[in-house]
Amino acid sequence: MKILFLANRVPYPPYRGDKLKIFNLAKRLKSKHELHLLTFAQTEEDMSYKAELEKIFTEVHFIYLPKWKSAVNCLSGLFSSKPLQVLYFQSSALQQKLDELITKHKYDAVHVQHLRMSPYLAGRKDISRILDLPDAFSLYWERRKTVKRGLLTTLFENIEQDRVLKYEHILKEYNMALTCSSEDLAYLQKIHHTDNLRLLPNGVDMTTFSPRDHDYSHDHTILFTGNMDYAPNVDAVGYFTGTILPLIRLKFPKVKFVIAGQRPVKKVLELANENVIVTGFIKDLAATYNSASVVVAPLRFGAGTQNKVLEAMAMGVPVVCSHIGFGGLGINSGEGAIMQRDPTAFAKSVIELLSSEDKRRKVGGEGINIIRTRFDWDIIALQLEEYFKELTPNP
Repeated sequence: MKILFLANRVPYPPYRGDKLKIFNLAKRLKSKHELHLLTFAQTEEDMSYKAELEKIFTEVHFIYLPKWKSAVNCLSGLFSSKPLQVLYFQSSALQQKLDELITKHKYDAVHVQHLRMSPYLAGRKDISRILDLPDAFSLYWERRKTVKRGLLTTLFENIEQDRVLKYEHILKEYNMALTCSSEDLAYLQKIHHTDNLRLLPNGVDMTTFSPRDHDYSHDHTILFTGNMDYAPNVDAVGYFTGTILPLIRLKFPKVKFVIAGQRPVKKVLELANENVIVTGFIKDLAATYNSASVVVAPLRFGAGTQNKVLEAMAMGVPVVCSHIGFGGLGINSGEGAIMQRDPTAFAKSVIELLSSEDKRRKVGGEGINIIRTRFDWDIIALQLEEYFKELTPNP
């Protein structure tokens, strides 16, 4: 098949989030299919990755969209009904290039990444289209209400939530819409009353995140990973440091809390002290996981599934997490990850893991088995291939 990937960001380097998913799926499909990429580039650095992407995609096309232009898009659309994140990626140049490529190549299917890119192909009925949603955005905004915010922030977020909820109906315009979590899928089906939704989980690259003879003997390092300018992550580490970590230190006073992730904002940097380490960007994240006694994911809002949880499980590191994203994993608490909602119970579970090498080994081992059988990118890429075949039975 000849497939076009339409992405909102350059999927390289594949360290976190939406870049990681596109890169890993395409990497595994390229041997059997001809893949093309059309994406926005926001910086000169983005454009420098073309050669790397051409190792996977037969053709790579960038549309330059500097951040100042995206800001103008948002300002000019303040009274629009569209969500700001959709306005942010609005571009007549991309629409023109997309129409040109479809006419020229007559693709068998197009993979459209994110609600942000959904307007570009919503009206096309002459080509098979899959809309891949990283999560249920309306659920994300609904959960964000549970965290105390300032008056202006609350006003803005309530407006954006209302816009997103209404705009998500666009998923019905696609042949198929995908989401990474069974929890998100059920929510979207209930809210939007549609039957074109399917599940495509987030995955793990088992060549990168695989067990490295993990040392379960130590009990001194708690790890959190993620993009540290992402609001749910910023809130999570602040909440953990202020509310949960003091309870853990009653039992383990010298335990270190490591916050590993790129672009840490001021609120994160201010958490650093003798026992809280903010690393910034780390290239070999697998080595950092391997040095952890326990990984924590105490998110209070968000949707989808958490890469930090999947990656830690893949490496056999025991995880304690909140309910955010856990329901979509389809596992029982303790099968690689222990789920706790209450801060006291969360701290207790971390303490129990730090107190027992056997428990760390048992929970970590179960995580490895779950990832190998259900969340390996090789398995997930095959599922996406089946979805393409379902829409294009005779390519």
